[in-house]
Amino acid sequence: MDYKDIIFEKKGKVAWITLNRPDVMNAVRTQTFIELVDGFEKITINGSYRVVVMTGAGGNFSSGGDVSWEKEFESGSMSTRDQRIMYMKCALLAWLMRNCGIPIIAMVRGYCIAAGNEINMLCDFTIASEKSYFGQAGTKIGSSPIWWSTQMLPRTIGEKRAREVCMLSRRYLAQEAEKMGWVNKVVPDDQLESEVEKWCEEIMKLSPTALRITKTNLNFESDMMAPSLTHGALILSFIQGTPEFREGVSAFLEKRRPDWEKFTPKDEP
Repeated sequence: MDYKDIIFEKKGKVAWITLNRPDVMNAVRTQTFIELVDGFEKITINGSYRVVVMTGAGGNFSSGGDVSWEKEFESGSMSTRDQRIMYMKCALLAWLMRNCGIPIIAMVRGYCIAAGNEINMLCDFTIASEKSYFGQAGTKIGSSPIWWSTQMLPRTIGEKRAREVCMLSRRYLAQEAEKMGWVNKVVPDDQLESEVEKWCEEIMKLSPTALRITKTNLNFESDMMAPSLTHGALILSFIQGTPEFREGVSAFLEKRRPDWEKFTPKDEP
């Protein structure tokens, strides 16, 4: 496959996957997921890789989903079938990342928001630059982070904090995220890549089979949350295309505050 949205590099026994849409802060779209699935299929089938590093080009990890596709949906150039394809690729990517059998490190600088953070939650470790930000954005645009954030954040940072992150859609500095247990380590920006390389070297000194068993067993409880993605994606598809969702997306693209009042139930007389 000729990649448009990602860069796939093999550096020794480490696979480096870079989200490569810097002009939109590495916002992900269906094509991105198709390419990521292809990359992780290669990694899983090859068997010679020991570590995966995921990062983003142009100073950001990922700002989230590319909401400009909503205009395509309104114009008719994107169909409900296209939506189903995107959800299918998202589900397949998550399965591959969780079951490829090798550790995945998220190397984060800049924004790691919304779908970008959900990719982060699918990684085993997160090393972040002190100039990075984490968070979700769904409720700001009439959506919900049902793709492994509502499932993994409670297990990672605790139930109350996860509700704060997912429901209030705030942004958090890397140092705040580290204190919560959301991030493994925060380093100065100019030391980020060298720190990740140290982690890669440490991992490659460990038993690959033992790591595979350990990763798989650590996933046991959260594997049982997989049906919630199926349900969440279906429910979310009923929201997309509605006036409320269009208002959220339009406000985001127009850089204004959404008018949610018109969608709030009125008091009975």
